[in-house]
Amino acid sequence: MLGGQGRQLTVFLGESDVYHHQPLYMAILERLRRDGCAGATVTRGIAGYGVASRIHTATILRLSSDMPIVITVVDTPDRINQAASVIIEMAPHALVIAENVEIVHAGAPPVKPSADTRPA
Repeated sequence: MLGGQGRQLTVFLGESDVYHHQPLYMAILERLRRDGCAGATVTRGIAGYGVASRIHTATILRLSSDMPIVITVVDTPDRINQAASVIIEMAPHALVIAENVEIVHAGAPPVKPSADTRPA
């Protein structure tokens, strides 16, 4: 993907959310990779709350095991729209947003993932 118009998908969920006995954020990340998305980033929040209004925070006195997780992926509008449909099925309780973005610089061209998904 070169510079130009793109679409950003942002997924908000909890660290303790699971999908088929796997952390949900990892299942989504692996699915995005398998489906050929240009790249994705998983970020662990230091504090947050959702619709239940329960605050989750990482403090010395109280370490939460359910910290907020945000997954961000930018790609072509078609690929993001397809990814959004898959993610909504995998994470029906997550907040999923999409917005149009201008890609200023995309870095190196994407490398096709190998069959081995384990880090070296």
